[in-house]
Amino acid sequence: MKPHDKELLISHLFDAPIGIVFDAWTDPEKLTHWYAPDGCTITYRTIEVKPGGRFHSCIHDPVHGECWIIGTYLEILPPEKLVFTMQLSDENGHHTNALEAGKSADWPAEIRTTVTFKSIGNQTTATIHQTVSETEAKKTGAYQSWIKMFNRLNRQLIAER
Repeated sequence: MKPHDKELLISHLFDAPIGIVFDAWTDPEKLTHWYAPDGCTITYRTIEVKPGGRFHSCIHDPVHGECWIIGTYLEILPPEKLVFTMQLSDENGHHTNALEAGKSADWPAEIRTTVTFKSIGNQTTATIHQTVSETEAKKTGAYQSWIKMFNRLNRQLIAER
């Protein structure tokens, strides 16, 4: 990452209490309903949401194909914080370099994702911080995908009331 690039930081206000929002991030069944951009779906080969637990997922995009990711949950502090790694992989869970996965050479080999949750009455602010350049995230569509996924989750939470 270039010294002048800032890392990705996005906040979103959800129309649901903190426990419900945190649960949507840590319940594997709930993740399958929102953790993919509009028009895409996600499947998990494995997911174990606990400190040290691993996941292996694939976002299926009808235009761009499959994007496989592996990661490890580093910290889970209900309902305030979630920290996990993300690495590009193949369908067998082997690390893949950025170019092989269709990303630019500037895409990091591993991204650390920290999500913090803050209660504001019956609403919740979730802030995501990722160790990837905001410029690179916007160029690849990752930034826009987070916004779409947050909007998708908020619509889902409102519908479940």
